[in-house]
Amino acid sequence: MSNTRLSQFLQLWRLYLVLFAMFLCVIAIGWKVSALHILERDFLQSQGDARTIRTVPLVANRGLITDRNGEPLAVSSPVKSIWVNPQELGSNISSINSLASELDLNADTLNQNIQRNGSKEFLYIKRRLAPAEADRVLSLNINGVYGQQEYQRFYPQGEVAAHLVGFSDVDDVGQEGLELTYDEWLQGVPGRRQVIKDRRGHIIEELNTIQTAQPGKNLELSIDFRLQNLAYKELKEEFISRRAKAASIVVLDVDTGEVLAMANQPSYNPHNKANMTDFSVLRNRAITDVFEPGSPIKAFTVAAALESGLYTLETVIETSPGWMMVNGKEVQDLFDYGTLNLTKVITKSSNIGSTMIAFEIGPEPIRDVLERVGMGQVSGTGFPGERGGVLPNHRSWSRIETATFSFGYGLSTTALQLAQAYSVIGDGGIRKPVSLLKLDEAGLQNLPRDQVLSKTISNQVLAMLETVVDPSRGGSAREARVPFYDVAGKTGTVHVVGEFGYQDKVHNSLFVGLVPASDPKLVIVVIVYEPKGDEHYGGQVAAPVFSRVASGAMRILNIAPDNIPENQSAQLSLL
Repeated sequence: MSNTRLSQFLQLWRLYLVLFAMFLCVIAIGWKVSALHILERDFLQSQGDARTIRTVPLVANRGLITDRNGEPLAVSSPVKSIWVNPQELGSNISSINSLASELDLNADTLNQNIQRNGSKEFLYIKRRLAPAEADRVLSLNINGVYGQQEYQRFYPQGEVAAHLVGFSDVDDVGQEGLELTYDEWLQGVPGRRQVIKDRRGHIIEELNTIQTAQPGKNLELSIDFRLQNLAYKELKEEFISRRAKAASIVVLDVDTGEVLAMANQPSYNPHNKANMTDFSVLRNRAITDVFEPGSPIKAFTVAAALESGLYTLETVIETSPGWMMVNGKEVQDLFDYGTLNLTKVITKSSNIGSTMIAFEIGPEPIRDVLERVGMGQVSGTGFPGERGGVLPNHRSWSRIETATFSFGYGLSTTALQLAQAYSVIGDGGIRKPVSLLKLDEAGLQNLPRDQVLSKTISNQVLAMLETVVDPSRGGSAREARVPFYDVAGKTGTVHVVGEFGYQDKVHNSLFVGLVPASDPKLVIVVIVYEPKGDEHYGGQVAAPVFSRVASGAMRILNIAPDNIPENQSAQLSLL
């Protein structure tokens, strides 16, 4: 074969070899493309989606808390939080400085925080910003800086209802008060949605909602904010003027057991707790703090005397000379009241009289009555830290324990318990559960009503308590009177226990009252802890608060007067 033909053959062979190789490449590429589109399509699609499609949470807002008339006490407002991905932001000093400047943060501190968390992908920078402020930050388009939709709790009534409502934390979880008690009820259920994000994490398209967010359930409280505001205002004024250690007030509906108002001093602003140093101000003292009630217990001592059958309204008790020695301890009255009947024991608040009764009938009947009206037991509101107090049950009662027990020492109670106990007297001997939530018609119809005292005895005791507020019948609590309404009530002035026993010049001042006395609708308990100054008696310190709150409550609730003077009644009838 000539050299020319050999050369042509080799060239043609190489051409065919190249074409064959190219054909094989086309076949391989075609096969790979076919495999990707057919055999591995689902896998590749899922991998692609994983890099572009994200499932993001839908935030659920917390339920609304209102008073019984729909007045908002706690609402959730939409806010945004700024967070960063430290791995993306890295050590970009200029971006960090810009971010710090916009958020009014220290740039060096922010940089150190980001570097310290450099291995993480999520770090909050600032929580709960107004949406407009957060959007201004996000508009800087800093790589690695993102926003997150959240809700912030807002309390329109501030410190007026703070102790009852409580507050939630930065993650919208209840921490105090009814926010904590009903946290599960108020919390919503977060939702989920699918979105497409670009490489910087910005949402460029919303695909679909996997699960819609379910808002939390609303909570309707029993309190009437008009009464709450009134009670808070009057209590605060007395607390400040008396330079007291603390103070509490409870307004209870006699017919239903619903708490219509509950306030404490000192209070706090639920929106500003950052600089709080005394955390005792967070306590709802009306429910969590116990004290020796003193003279208000005499009403139940007299009830036990009437139940025993050994005493009637006309039974006389000799209290002269106004003091007596019991086991080496002195029991005394404020004055020598001489011979008293059962009613006058209440009117004059005679420690000697109640002691003589207790010596006659024994301490157990008195304790039994107190237990029946709810003393020594939690009221069942479920409020965090609620205490039941102490109702002693000695195996063997000494004479001094019997004596002091009869006039309210040696046991402890809360303001709410005392209100519940007196509501039994106001409602013909019927005890009902206490409620911090508004009762609907079904709740009212199914309300447990236990007859724990006879109606006759309850009405007799109620009539005795009226004399305490009537100066014409020897009552000393004239400051508790309410214009055009009859009032039944009892003062209390209790020595406070110190390091070395009861302190002579340190007292708690109490008043518990029922109004209107002819058909009680409200029971109001006022306690002022350790007032300073010349006045410390319950009739001087606590009774005026009761009078002002009760007067306002009668107007607000439109309760008809039951003590209109005859001349004014005649004038009204002519109108």
